[in-house]
Amino acid sequence: MSIVALDIGGANLKAADGLGYARSRLFALWRTPEMLAVELQSLIGEAPHCDRLAITMTGELADCYATKAIGVRSILNAVESAAAGRSIVVYLTTGEWTTLNEARETPLLAAASNWRALATYANRFASAWPALLIDVGSTTADIIPLRESGPCPTGLTDTERLVVGELVYTGVERTPVSAIVRRLPWRGETCPVASELFATSADAYLLLREIPEDAQSGETADGRPMTRSAAHARMARMICADATLFTEADAQAAASAVRDAQLTMLETAVRDVSARPRHQPQTLILSGQGEFLLRRLAARLPWRCEVLSLTKELGAEVSRCAPAHALAVLARETWPTRAS
Repeated sequence: MSIVALDIGGANLKAADGLGYARSRLFALWRTPEMLAVELQSLIGEAPHCDRLAITMTGELADCYATKAIGVRSILNAVESAAAGRSIVVYLTTGEWTTLNEARETPLLAAASNWRALATYANRFASAWPALLIDVGSTTADIIPLRESGPCPTGLTDTERLVVGELVYTGVERTPVSAIVRRLPWRGETCPVASELFATSADAYLLLREIPEDAQSGETADGRPMTRSAAHARMARMICADATLFTEADAQAAASAVRDAQLTMLETAVRDVSARPRHQPQTLILSGQGEFLLRRLAARLPWRCEVLSLTKELGAEVSRCAPAHALAVLARETWPTRAS
């Protein structure tokens, strides 16, 4: 059985085979949805040979689609086109597999299902329950309660999960700074920030040297490179200044304030989820591109519990594509008798 799993997001496409291969590529789905099939075909072609595809997605929320149902169906059509006759299964938020045609009939069950795959897979690393999976990616954070039997979320849809704190719409790369803080420190004062997309969370973590520079990437607020010098200029604009009026000390203070505010957002959600009856975790499982931030979060929490790192368990490249890897492993273990 040769399987590749695809995690199709609005900003990133990820592929994994569950055996150690994992790749992520930037793709702005909302800009060019008509190119999705071509991008997926290329991604599949770069992966180890496979005759089966397992699919999960979050890209249906992209605003190029009038509704999530339209988004799911459009993404599935692109998958079918790219699959070139390969057998396909789609993962649902209920933890079940379905065919392409059935997913088209129940699109909202196929929408935003990758968290369920990751939580189901990650639970095998826990040694004591209740456990809590905290995954922080480029855009969002998932906080999923776990029992020995598997995930036990309160919400299934994005909106339900936002309401109960199991989805926090904040991440370590794409979140606008103005969505994290309302004021930034500046030379003994605090300055209100501009309500503009001048800088993102990636700029804070570039300045703090938590994420590496990438001079080839222009996926930033101003389209300039993902470098510390460019991040300095972007952060300056948040208080309507520029790089000549904003020292390195100013930039470090601002970046630290963004990190602290994002930590507080995540801590509040984790405490709220864990305050439910019989949910105080005995095991924390940390995952995602923002695991460096989660280590700080774990140190803030009042409970004594085991803290596990999926990056240590899987390696950095696979951990970056953890939902796709998880889905591939689950597909290898539980491939259904019916597939498209």
